[in-house]
Amino acid sequence: MAVQKIYAGAKLRELRGRLNLTQRIFAERLGVSLPYLNQMENNNRPVSTTVVLALAQEFGFDVTELQSGDEARLIGDLREALADPVFTAPAPQLAEMRLAAANAPGLVHAFLTLHAAYRQSHERLASLDEALGREDARVKPSPWEEVRDFFHYCDNYIDAVDRAAEQFAARIPARMTVEEAATRSLEAAGVRITLSPDAAIRSYDPDTKRLHLSSRAAEATRRFQLLLQLALVTQDRLLEATLDLARFQSDEARAIAKVGLANYFAGAVLMPYAAFQAAAQEVRHDLEQLSDMFGASLEQVAHRLSTLQRAGAKGIPFFFVRVDPAGTITKRHSATPLQFARYGGACPLWNVHQAFETPGRWLRQLAETPDGVRYFCLARDVSKPGGAWGAPTRRFAIGLGCEMRHAGAVVYADHMDRDAFEPIGISCRICERANCHQRAVPPLERQIEVDVNLRGNLPYKVR
Repeated sequence: MAVQKIYAGAKLRELRGRLNLTQRIFAERLGVSLPYLNQMENNNRPVSTTVVLALAQEFGFDVTELQSGDEARLIGDLREALADPVFTAPAPQLAEMRLAAANAPGLVHAFLTLHAAYRQSHERLASLDEALGREDARVKPSPWEEVRDFFHYCDNYIDAVDRAAEQFAARIPARMTVEEAATRSLEAAGVRITLSPDAAIRSYDPDTKRLHLSSRAAEATRRFQLLLQLALVTQDRLLEATLDLARFQSDEARAIAKVGLANYFAGAVLMPYAAFQAAAQEVRHDLEQLSDMFGASLEQVAHRLSTLQRAGAKGIPFFFVRVDPAGTITKRHSATPLQFARYGGACPLWNVHQAFETPGRWLRQLAETPDGVRYFCLARDVSKPGGAWGAPTRRFAIGLGCEMRHAGAVVYADHMDRDAFEPIGISCRICERANCHQRAVPPLERQIEVDVNLRGNLPYKVR
């Protein structure tokens, strides 16, 4: 099996900048010539084994970071943006996109930000938004998209928050539950907690320090909301410092991100990094066993599995996604080469959409994307009842998966036909498969041919 060459010029430049070293000094400490370092930093040469060892020994650098998912995420987002009909010229070749993502990631990020601003402006015009011309009609990035991208490009792992949560969990006495410890900490901060069937899932009054939790909510949900409030009350300085570093462009985005960070803290207390990772490996990532062991919901467990990306102690790189019955992606993260559509729905051939048809059952799928990468995919519905007669049920399905090279560590992948792979894509606009029977729109990067005398699965042929 051929060894994959590693091109990591941007990572080398970033590390040298953090260390405040000149190229000459950096080259000397790595044991290479200055021209050789220059070629590696510009991706004209792969990172050699000598340099990989020197990075670990000289600088304590986690060499797994050289193959992080940043470049794959950028390429996926760039492909989708360039498939927008506004670009009438043929899209750049994939090789060109890879070069841009590897050598100029800052420029790619700026382009994606500009494209997102264009799309929002276009959508405002298309909907005849009456706000045009008012001060609040300035084109700004969507707060939800801005926060989503923050977690997306942080690899869905926030080190300072994760470690603070792990430290809190480590201080819990052996005979005390997580819920009891959180309650005691909140009460020590002057917070009074009450349960009520008429309350919102969680309601907190900072003036009176009264926290109301819904007694109708599932126990796992109530426990999670208690920990979320613990983060907002006792970890405010840490959360605010993290938000300062993120530099969000609006107060709305900052507020959404703060809730996201508090959610992150709650999940990390409930499922502390080292203990959860060890348990996941022991039970071979059996979500139901992990749910019982840590008192978390299946969705919380699946999401936590996708965050195990701590430097030097990484778990299996999973993708995690949650969709609603309309196919809209409401949560998404991928530590794998698989990237989800930023606009529109996901591929209908993916098993996560079938989960609504088989409530309470795990669906397994071996899938292959157009780039030839193969994945093991797991899906299940996680509908959330309202807790009372007449209360609406919130219906979702979750998907979790990894590349096939990791499937042996996942119990759900046992006893599957490893030759039966189903073709899936990202979205129809950027999928190049010519004969997909579920195609909704033609691929923008390919030409089509229409024969008025012929009708197959599609009313056209993709050339």
